[in-house]
Amino acid sequence: MKYVINSEQAKAVDTYTINEIGIPSLVLMERAAVSVVQEIEKKITDTDKVLCVCDVGNNGGDGIAVARILHQKGYTVCCQMVGNLEKSSTDNIKQRQIAEKMGVSFVNNRNLQEYTIIVDAIFGIGLSREVSGVFAEWIKQINQLHAYVYAIDLPSGIHTDTGQIMGCAVRADTTVTFGYRKLGSVYYPGAEHAGMVVVTDIGFAKEYEKYFTHYTYEKEDIKKYMPKRAAYSNKGTFGKVLVIAGSNNMAGACYLSAYAAYEMGAGLVKVITPKENRTIIQQLLPEAVLHTYDIEHIERQKNELIQDIKDARAIVVGPGMGINVASENLLDWVFHETDVPTVIDADAIQILAGRQKEIPKFDGKKLKWMLRENMIITPHLKEMADLLGDKKHLLSMQNQQLDIREIASENENILVLKDARTLVVQKEKCYINLSGNSGMATAGAGDVLTGIVLGLLAQKVEPYMAATLGVYIHGIAGEEAAKKKGTYSVTARDLIAMLPKVLMQQEEM
Repeated sequence: MKYVINSEQAKAVDTYTINEIGIPSLVLMERAAVSVVQEIEKKITDTDKVLCVCDVGNNGGDGIAVARILHQKGYTVCCQMVGNLEKSSTDNIKQRQIAEKMGVSFVNNRNLQEYTIIVDAIFGIGLSREVSGVFAEWIKQINQLHAYVYAIDLPSGIHTDTGQIMGCAVRADTTVTFGYRKLGSVYYPGAEHAGMVVVTDIGFAKEYEKYFTHYTYEKEDIKKYMPKRAAYSNKGTFGKVLVIAGSNNMAGACYLSAYAAYEMGAGLVKVITPKENRTIIQQLLPEAVLHTYDIEHIERQKNELIQDIKDARAIVVGPGMGINVASENLLDWVFHETDVPTVIDADAIQILAGRQKEIPKFDGKKLKWMLRENMIITPHLKEMADLLGDKKHLLSMQNQQLDIREIASENENILVLKDARTLVVQKEKCYINLSGNSGMATAGAGDVLTGIVLGLLAQKVEPYMAATLGVYIHGIAGEEAAKKKGTYSVTARDLIAMLPKVLMQQEEM
C-alpha cells in the first residue's frame, strides 16, 4: 500500500519534518536533488546537454541543486531562472549562491534546441491559478522540444489535488516526486502529463502518515490481503452467495457476475434470474444453482425468493436486471429481509436514482436513509450523476475527486465510483485504483467487477477491503488480458479468464 497526498498534506509533512523532527530544509532539498540526479543518470550520456528551468521558489531550488550536482559529475548543464528574482525563497537564494560558486552556468536563452534533457523545476506542487505570462511561454516552449523532460515533484501547470491543467502544463517523460505520489499525478489528465512517476524517499517523518487518507495498492498487496484457504475447508467455508441479475435477453450480466465470483473462490453461487435465462445459464455455468422467476408473477414466489436472500452470506443485485416491478420487489426484499454485505450495481442503482426524486429538498444526504454500512454501491459517472439528481454538477472534471468524498462522507455505505481512476470511498478513507487500462472500457466489465467483489465477500473479507481489493484485482486482470490480446480486443470474459493467473501469481510470491 502506498499513500497519495494532496498539496496541503505535502506541505504539512514537509513542515513537520523540518520543525518537529529537526531535519533542515536544505538537507531535504539536497536529498531531493540527489534522487532526481540518480534518475537522470539512468539515461544521460556524455553528449547530452541539460537545461534546468527553475522558478524562484523551493521547486526551483531543487532544480538549481540538480544542476549543481550534475555539473560536479562532469555533465554539461545550465540553469535558466524564470520569475522575479526579488521574490526568491530563502533556500532558492542559497542554492543559487552555492551553484554560482561551484561554476554552474546561469543563462537567459530562449533557443532551447541545443538541449537534449530538460528539468522542469518551475512550479511543482501548490499551483492554484491559471498559468500565464512568461511561465506559460516557457511551458509551451518546453512542450515543443524533442528533449527528454524530467519534472520535479509534479509537471508545472498541473493542479496538485485534481490533476487538471491550469491553462497549460509541461508534458514530462518522467516525474520524480518526493516521499509520496501526489494526487495531481494520479488523476487524469495530470497522469498523462506526468509520464513515468518515480517516488523517492528523502526522509519525511513516517509518523505523519496517520493523517493521510488516500492510498493505492501494489501487486504484493494481493497476497497480503487475500483470504487464506485452509486445507480442512469445504464449499460452505468459502460461502454461499447470491447473484440477483439478468432480464429477458440480458442473461450475460448474471453469467459474468456469477462466473467471476466462482473464479475468485466463492464456495457456492446461486443465481436468481428470469425463467427465460434458465437454459443459457445452465449451459454456460453448470456450477451455478438456479432459481428462476416469472417477471409478471413474481409475488407468487416471494417466500421462496426471500428465503434465498436470507440464506446468502453476501449478495449482488442489479446487473442486467432491468427496471420493472419485479426488479423493484427483489431490491426491496434485499433491503428489508437481510443485513449481509451487498453489492448494488447497474439497474439497481437506476431504481434507487428514481426513488431519490421522491425525497424533497435534497441536501446531499439522500442516500443515507436507504444504504447500510456494509452496502457497496458501484456507479459509473453517468449513474452517479443520476443519483445526485440536481447536484450532478459536482461530477464536473474539476471537482469530482474532491466533492465525491464530501458526498460519501455523509453516508455509511461504500461508494465505488467507476472511471479511468476508480475511487473507493467510505467516510474518510479513499482508495484510488491505478491498475487497468483502456481495454477494460467494454460491455460486461462492470458485471465482472461485481462478481470479483462478491467472491471476496463470500470468503468473509470485510466489505471495504473487498471493494478496494476487488477493484485492484479487476484492473490487474485487465492488464494481463491486454498483454495477451492488446487493449483493442479485451472482452469481459477475458478478464475472468485472467483471474486464475492473477491469483496464482500472488500465491507464488
